[in-house]
Amino acid sequence: MATYLDRILSDHRSAAAVDTRSLDGLMDLARSRPAVRGFGAALRGGAGNEPAIIAEVKRRSPSRGDLVADLDPAETASQYVLGGATCISVLTDADHFGGSVEDLTRAREAVTVPVLRKDFTIDARDVCDARIMGADAVLLIVSALDDAELVDHHALALELGLDALVEVHDEPELERALAVGARLVGVNQRDLATFEVDMARAVRMAPLIPDAVISVAESGIRGPQDAAGLLEAGYHALLVGESVVTAGDRAGAIRALRGVGAGE
Repeated sequence: MATYLDRILSDHRSAAAVDTRSLDGLMDLARSRPAVRGFGAALRGGAGNEPAIIAEVKRRSPSRGDLVADLDPAETASQYVLGGATCISVLTDADHFGGSVEDLTRAREAVTVPVLRKDFTIDARDVCDARIMGADAVLLIVSALDDAELVDHHALALELGLDALVEVHDEPELERALAVGARLVGVNQRDLATFEVDMARAVRMAPLIPDAVISVAESGIRGPQDAAGLLEAGYHALLVGESVVTAGDRAGAIRALRGVGAGE
């Protein structure tokens, strides 16, 4: 039986197979874009003991359906930054998450913090597109890429000035991420095959991430209690989506997550 991830990747690979755009032309266009804002540097330069928060602009989920159908990406991003978000993540996958390139461009225009393009990057053109649309970082999911793709896409991202958040789900995937020289590693607590959350996954893997690598815990972070456990485990940053985008007070939800490090 095909999993969520199988179906999503199949759709993206089918689209890439019929993409006739010149890679060289896209690379030239990407190199001509204005300077990036420095996604990794922002996460590393967080305030004191507070976790850096990457807050997500997310309209829907394949498992839960619509989260905020009428979401305004600019207003949402502004609320996140008002609450102290260090970076913004924007879903651009249209078919499965209801996102768009426009969502990213509108969110980035509304704030001054760095923005991650959250999507299923499976082709070199996807990396170029992230830079062209104005993203400061691109997501590379280890389970979606073979070794050659991971090496090539990571190198291309850095060549174009992007930071690459390399997402892993288990220890073998972490080894693959570190082997390509990943400087930013995200541990996704959500199984992309079943979309179920394992809250122990990130805590278990935290000690395996070298100190020099910026570590990000992703998915399933419901509030300050979860954030506190991940901060204690050693994560530099938390990528939070559904719990903040559906909050009645988004700025307040971000402040509460940041506050778990206060007084330490």
